[in-house]
Amino acid sequence: MPQWVWFVILPVVGIVLGWIIRWLYARFQLSASEQKAERVKQDAIREAEAQKKEILLNAKDELIRERNQQERENRERRTEVQRYEARVSKKEELLDQRAAEFEKNEKQLAEKQAAVAKKEEALSKQEELYRQELERISGLSAQEAKDLIIKNLENEARHDAQSLINKIEQEAQLTAEKKAKDILITTIQRIAPETTSDITVTTVSLPSDEMKGRIIGREGRNIRTLETLTGVDIIIDDTPEAVVISCFDPVRKEIAKESLERLISDGRIHPARIEEIVQKVTHEIQNKIYEEGERVLFDLGIHNMNTDGIRALGRLYFRTSYGQNVLTHSKEVAMVASMIAAEMGVDRELAKRAALLHDIGKGAESDSDQNHAEVGAEMARKMGEDARVVNAIAAHHNDVPTETIEGIIVQIADAISAARPGARRETVDNYVKRLENLEAIAEAFPGVEKAYAIQAGRELRILVNNEKIPDSDVKDLARNIAKQIETDLRYPGRIRLTMIRETRIVEYAR
Repeated sequence: MPQWVWFVILPVVGIVLGWIIRWLYARFQLSASEQKAERVKQDAIREAEAQKKEILLNAKDELIRERNQQERENRERRTEVQRYEARVSKKEELLDQRAAEFEKNEKQLAEKQAAVAKKEEALSKQEELYRQELERISGLSAQEAKDLIIKNLENEARHDAQSLINKIEQEAQLTAEKKAKDILITTIQRIAPETTSDITVTTVSLPSDEMKGRIIGREGRNIRTLETLTGVDIIIDDTPEAVVISCFDPVRKEIAKESLERLISDGRIHPARIEEIVQKVTHEIQNKIYEEGERVLFDLGIHNMNTDGIRALGRLYFRTSYGQNVLTHSKEVAMVASMIAAEMGVDRELAKRAALLHDIGKGAESDSDQNHAEVGAEMARKMGEDARVVNAIAAHHNDVPTETIEGIIVQIADAISAARPGARRETVDNYVKRLENLEAIAEAFPGVEKAYAIQAGRELRILVNNEKIPDSDVKDLARNIAKQIETDLRYPGRIRLTMIRETRIVEYAR
């Protein structure tokens, strides 16, 4: 064969052999895969059967456990029911016993009631016999005896009452003149100007005594600056944690007090800061003065008031008279005068306006030697007020004759406002002295250990020595102390005395 034939045949043969080999390999692989799939199928079937058996076994075990649990619960319930039945049976027995005891007690009670009824009947018969015997002996019936006793008691009570009335009348006759003098003296004392220290001095509290040195400043420059700017006297003494401000002008005193309190709160105290604070406080106080004046005019319905008059009224807000605020007093006088004028049928608005301005002289910014009525009348004249208003202001203390009925109404309203209970008060010193005298009077009696005045002097609690004063004498002691207080002291209202006598025994068991 030619050589080129071999070159053609050999590749073809190689290709055919390769196809045959690949086909044989593929058949082999397919056979292996089928065998493997069969094995996997068999394994899955065996595993499923095993799981099925396991599930059946678990379900059977669970059923057995639940059955056992149910049986245990049933046994426990039966046991509980048996215990409950036993308790019920025991209670029934106890109830039977108590019922028997109750019947027994009822029977005994019935027997006792019958015996008591027999005794009461016997006592009633005996009482009737005693009553008949007493009536036979005395010769009076029971009703006649009662009437006789009542009549004797009534005669004795009337005799005692008449004796007491005669005694009171005699004492009243003997002490009438003395009491009249005491009333006059008390009235004069209320009018006397003893409250100067209360209205001219105020106190500013300090956080500590170290603040006094800061207020004084180096070489006293701080206190001199404050006194110069405010026009007050600042007193720094040994009083702990306090500074006293003294001034006759209440507005300047208020400015100084407010400025010093702000400086103490701020902590920066030097002349420049003092001047700044004083200017600020002065401006605020002036605004407050005007606001207070406008407020009282608005409350009273008074219009067409001069600006100077408004400021003069506002300054009264910082003035007091015997502890009574002058602006409040003026407003009260205006309302009372308005009501009186309305009842009398005179000019209501005129009376109200004159009454409001009657003390306006107390708010004047002047150092005149005239009294406040004269100063107030001059101010009203300059403000263009009606001549009748000017006269009412000038005459409200009878310095000049009253020309109108409205002026008389102003006088009456002024007296009513000043004299009503609670309008004016006594000074602190007099108040403290009255409490001390009250306690001293009680402690001066023998047998009194200590006395305490409480509730602003309206009650006095007295501790009595139980060894010196028996219970039977405590009432007499209280009456004697009350009489002594009535004789020695003058006070508003009444004073309640509470006597305390305590017997305290202490013993020890050893």
